[in-house]
Amino acid sequence: MTALEMTGVAADLGGRPVLRDVDLRLDAGEFAALLGPNGAGKTTLMRAALGLIKLRAGTVTAGSTGYVPQRHEFTWDFPASVQDAVLSGLVRRIGMFRRPTVAHWRAVWAALDQVRLADLRGRPVGELSGGQRQRVLVARALVVEPSVLLLDEPFTGLDMPAQETLTELFTEIARERAVLMATHDLTAAAYTCDRLFLLNRTVIAAGPPADLKDPDLWMRTFDVGPGSHLLKALDLVVA
Repeated sequence: MTALEMTGVAADLGGRPVLRDVDLRLDAGEFAALLGPNGAGKTTLMRAALGLIKLRAGTVTAGSTGYVPQRHEFTWDFPASVQDAVLSGLVRRIGMFRRPTVAHWRAVWAALDQVRLADLRGRPVGELSGGQRQRVLVARALVVEPSVLLLDEPFTGLDMPAQETLTELFTEIARERAVLMATHDLTAAAYTCDRLFLLNRTVIAAGPPADLKDPDLWMRTFDVGPGSHLLKALDLVVA
């Protein structure tokens, strides 16, 4: 079942063209990575998937979506507990001036249980480690029970144990819903994701990692030459 589909999408940011002729399809049960250099349009593509920006052309069809922003976009020094931070993901559903019901709190606790933070639900978010904070944001996105989970650079600033914990979590989540992750960690994406989308203003190529061995695809995506360290890291050195 298709969870997210973009067809011929073009979008601008500040009057500047960012995306053009983007075709992307993501099915339920897929864990996919969105790869490209800075400025390639990864965040803009996610905002388009969320319906947050006006398209210049094309269409987006998506089920319910959950979004995990980069950690610096969340105010961690605000005096809130872990469960309150997750509850904030339900503000639109609850309403600004209504009290959450028992059903809302049960959804919060279920989301925290899924990211393995149930025992920390009363702790202030400011006391959490980087990896724990990232899992709070994942729970906040999961609390609406989305069919598509969008992750924007979830590994930034995290050590390797935290990255591995999150990778295992994302793989588990992808068994129940589609997951699309924008990331700079190319080798990890190639090892863990079912499909890769190579993006530089448009989708240069898409497919399982094993099908994207042509070095030219990576050079076109990242604007690098045949001797690039990127290609060496991916074992795609041009002879």
